[in-house]
Order: sequence, then structure tokens, then C-alpha cells
Amino acid sequence: MSEKLMERWRLLAGTEADRLGADLLSRYGEPHRKYHTTAHLTAVLDHVDALAGSAADPDLVRLAAWFHDAVYDPRRSDNEERSARLAERALPELGMSPEAVGTVARLVRLTITHAPEPGDADGAVLCDADLAILASSPQEYAVYAAAVREEYFFVPDELFRQGRAAVLRSLLDLPVIFHVADLETRARANIHAELERL
Repeated sequence: MSEKLMERWRLLAGTEADRLGADLLSRYGEPHRKYHTTAHLTAVLDHVDALAGSAADPDLVRLAAWFHDAVYDPRRSDNEERSARLAERALPELGMSPEAVGTVARLVRLTITHAPEPGDADGAVLCDADLAILASSPQEYAVYAAAVREEYFFVPDELFRQGRAAVLRSLLDLPVIFHVADLETRARANIHAELERL
């Protein structure tokens, strides 16, 4: 999988960016990750590709996808901010304009809320791609939920149930979860089912 991902990175960022690509892949391969892995990165990139026609700048959305979980420590609450800062430090070295870097960082930060502003086509595509797992089959969703629980192995069951329920309710409270893809009904059914299990 890493080899295929590296090829995708080269097509996006160029061969001169190999070192950064390898660093990002090593981050997604950290042993404490059970869901936020290279498999998740691949799935998000696949969904961005599928929705690319709805994006204003698909390549900037793809770069944001690469960075959106680059920093992931389940014991911290500032992972998206730290991932955005990583993009802000790393991308200028590839010769990207300040505007493009700013767009990528903004998109990464948007994965905190998954609530893009109306008219934010790039934000809508990235958020839909990141949350697409919510609309998977019940079996895939169960695997996803179990992997998230594994990432938070250090949290006692009762506290995990409370925290996870709060996250799920915040998703249900969004006016819409999906802005481009037609996945709303299945996602809400999966989330309601997980809340009942909790």
C-alpha cells in the first residue's frame, strides 16, 4: 500500500518531494494508529478523486487529504491544528505559493468541525471524503468503530462511551453531514445504530 501511495504522492507533488512523502507515510504508519492509518488516507484520497469534479482545486484538496491526519495523537485534542502547521512549514519548501499553502492549511483545519461554509467547494469535498466511512456498510462501520475504540484503549469504557457519544451527536447536529456525496441517510442510520450500542 505504501508503494502505491508514494506513487500517488509523486504524481501530486513531484519526485523532488519524496522526502516529505516518505515522512507523511511514516506518520500514517505509526503503531498507535488503528483507524487513522494509510488505509484511511487511501480511502480519503479515493473519495477526493471520485468527487474531484466538484472541487475548485482538486490538487489542493488532495494535498490537504495527505496532511489532514499527519499528526495524530489520541491523547491530544489539537491534532488538526498541528497537522495544519506541519503543512504550513513543509509545503513552502516545495515552492508552493503562500496562497496555496494557506488553502491547504485552512482545509486541514476544517476537519475539526467538518462544517464548510456555503460555496466552499474544496472544503465540501474534503469533509465528505474524510467522513465517507460513516456511510459504509454496517459491517465496515463496525470495523471502523472498533478501530477507533482501539486507538483510545487508554480511556475507561464509561468515559469512552460518553466521549464517543458526544462526537456522534455533534455529527448528527450538523445541518448536513455530506455536502457533495449522496450519503446522508446511510450515515445517519449508522451513527444512530452506534449510539444505541453505546
